[in-house]
Amino acid sequence: MTMTDRPVDNGVNVEALLGVRNALADTPEIAQFQWRATCSWVKGTHSQSSVDTFYGFGGEQHHKTTFTYDADHPLAFAAEDNGVTPVEYVLVALGSCLTAGVAAVAQQRQIQLRSVHATVEAEMDLHGILGADPEIRNGFSGIKVTYKIDADATPEDVRALVAQSQKRSAVYDAITNPTHITVEVV
Repeated sequence: MTMTDRPVDNGVNVEALLGVRNALADTPEIAQFQWRATCSWVKGTHSQSSVDTFYGFGGEQHHKTTFTYDADHPLAFAAEDNGVTPVEYVLVALGSCLTAGVAAVAQQRQIQLRSVHATVEAEMDLHGILGADPEIRNGFSGIKVTYKIDADATPEDVRALVAQSQKRSAVYDAITNPTHITVEVV
């Protein structure tokens, strides 16, 4: 048996994903989702967020467990470094979403992955967020994602995997396109 004769298993159930996509054609209302996170201040710049429930597939859904995340600022910012910074969570979200897409697309295209490693880097000038220069934006001036992928595929096929993942990534879309955000106090 050659490597190409082995079934491809990247751990993604493509049949189930395609089943959901097909179900959406008959019942488009189940595609409406509401993702949720709660965030509570702990002390200083430290906060703790949790994710437990979401709405989708026509009803309330629960993760198998409540996930919690600590966010803080580093010691160099006169904080206690009890978690990664909120902007680092953005990078984690982007890398995670794109990488999940690479695995799903590879599975669908019958490409066996051996390893996928993404490095996500973002540039930021602190003059903006610290209010030292109102002309400098508070957020990133640029983000770079660099992949090292070992797969049973040509370099062109690997680039196509990443391109398709980028095209379908919800986080990539949220970062690269304006998203309406409402902030209110109740």
